[in-house]
Formats: sequence, C-alpha cells, structure tokens
Amino acid sequence: MYNASNRNNKLQRWVYTSLLLAGVGVSGMANATETLNFAHVYETSEPYHTWALWAADEIKERTDGRYQVEVHPASSLGKEADINEGLSLGTVDLIYTGNQFAARSYGPVGIAGAPYMFRDFDHWQAYANSDLFKDIAQGYQDATGNVPLAMNYYGKRHVTSNEPINTPADMQDLKIRTPNAPLYMMFPEAVGANPTPIAFSEVYLALQQGVVDAQENPLPTIQAKAFYEVQDTINLTGHITDSLITIAGGPLWNRLSEEDRAIFSNVYQEAGEKITQEILQSEEDLVAWFEDQGVTVNEVDTTPFREAVVPFHNGENATWSQETYDRLQAIGS
Repeated sequence: MYNASNRNNKLQRWVYTSLLLAGVGVSGMANATETLNFAHVYETSEPYHTWALWAADEIKERTDGRYQVEVHPASSLGKEADINEGLSLGTVDLIYTGNQFAARSYGPVGIAGAPYMFRDFDHWQAYANSDLFKDIAQGYQDATGNVPLAMNYYGKRHVTSNEPINTPADMQDLKIRTPNAPLYMMFPEAVGANPTPIAFSEVYLALQQGVVDAQENPLPTIQAKAFYEVQDTINLTGHITDSLITIAGGPLWNRLSEEDRAIFSNVYQEAGEKITQEILQSEEDLVAWFEDQGVTVNEVDTTPFREAVVPFHNGENATWSQETYDRLQAIGS
C-alpha cells in the first residue's frame, strides 16, 4: 500500500544526507550569502571606490557572511540619475549620490549642494554632524523609503578652462559643463555663464572636442578624470563645498534586521570619515602636483562670485524653506 508519509520522510532524509555530504548542512541553508549591488559613477582610482571596497569587506565580515557587496564603479550600472532610480526599484541596493540628485526626490537635501552655501569645510562638517542633517535625512527617508547612511566629503568644486577666470565677468556666456541637476546650474547662471548638462562619463571628450568651454569639479576629480589634459587652467573658485551621500535602498533596508541595519550604518559612516580625510589631504597636495604637470592653478578672489550667488539662495530654484536655510547658516556661527 502506498504511504505518502513514508515517502516524504525518505525524501527529507535523502536531501539532508546529500547536504551533509556536500558540506553545506541545514544551518548553511539558513545562512546563505545574499549578494548586494553598490553602484557609483566614480573611477576605480578614487577614494570613493577604494573605501566602498573596504566597506564591502567589512560588511561581509561583520555580518558573518550573510551579505556580500559587489561594487560597480564608473557608471557601469548607469548614470547618476539611473542609479538613484534603481534604489527604489531594487535593482541597486546601495549608492553614492550628490545632494543635488537626491534633492530630485526630496528638495531640502539639495541645500548642501548649493553654491557658496557653506562658509568653509568646518561649516560643512558641522552640518554633516548636525540635527538639521538628521532631520533632512529622515524627511528623505519618509519621502522615498531609501535611507541615507553617511556623508562623504567630495571637495570644493573649481572651474577648469583654457583662459584664466578672475571675476564673474570672465564667465559671461562661457559654455560650462555641469551635472544634470538644477542646483549645479545656480552658480553659472548667477555669473552669466551657460550651464550645459553632460553625463559625467562624457565630459573629457566634450572638453577635448570643444563642445563646452569649461567644467567644474574638485581637484581630486579633475586629476582622476584627467580633465587637466584638455584644460590648461584650474581656477580656484571653490564655489561648492560638495559631498556625496551613501544611501541604502528601501527594499534592502526593509529586509535587514535591526542588528544588520546598525552594522551597515556604522560601516558606511566609518568609510565616510576615511573618505573625508583622504579628500582633504588630496586637496592640500594637488595644487603642487597640477603645477608640476604644467597646469596653471589660478588663485581667485571668491568674494565677488559669492556676492553674485547668495541672492539666489532663496530664489525660485531653492528647494528648501527659509527656516531650513536659517538653521544651516546658524550652525557653527
């Protein structure tokens, strides 16, 4: 007589025995490694990638192998707008992104990416550690489901060109590449230039072919992307004290235990501190390095540039309230 119960018991014993022989075991099935995707648009030579790899190793170790993070650099999983979208879709689990791109989903985030918003690095650092940033990060999480984990210093952004820029008048009608986010365009528009959005991976060729006259980025990025090969002057406008946010996608966050959430937060905050220190050191070292390459590093009086931009801080392109602006300006003063 056919006995379904006996047959099922035999099948279960066969599966269990096979797993033991394979060296897996029942506990191995429960602790299988989940592979996560971390996407960014930066080169493998840059600190963002180096410390993302370090963080991946730490995540694997601290979660006892439950999670393995694969890091995809240099826009290999899409442009910055694409990877931001991928967070909510679950096609990407973790990213670096600029404040201006995150602001497309929650406007107040963008305040940290506006030109001359910070007085100096110390003002930015105080903001990154402030209750204001925590409030903004929570607002972003409420709006998107995605979770900001850490701030990473990106450096002061400067204009490269083939002619020196000393005053706002020197930028009149200058066609300058910017990322495709409105707040990056605030500075050039305020000084009469023509912002031209071009994907990050296409900037070198655009400069080489004369599609644009100039671009703007921090010194470490100008080095990593070799923009100095096709632009002979770096103008130290320091117009944005810029940063990247490490963000975990909502689909990932929702399936993490509280213990693992703490691990991810701690690891990426530690990575952010290491990135920040490395970028600060690079900014100190790179002026001499560029000069050794034959590049003109042009010291600029930033006062007239700042004066041109500040009236735009709470203009029609502002994505934050006057209260948020006032809170930021009061930090550390």
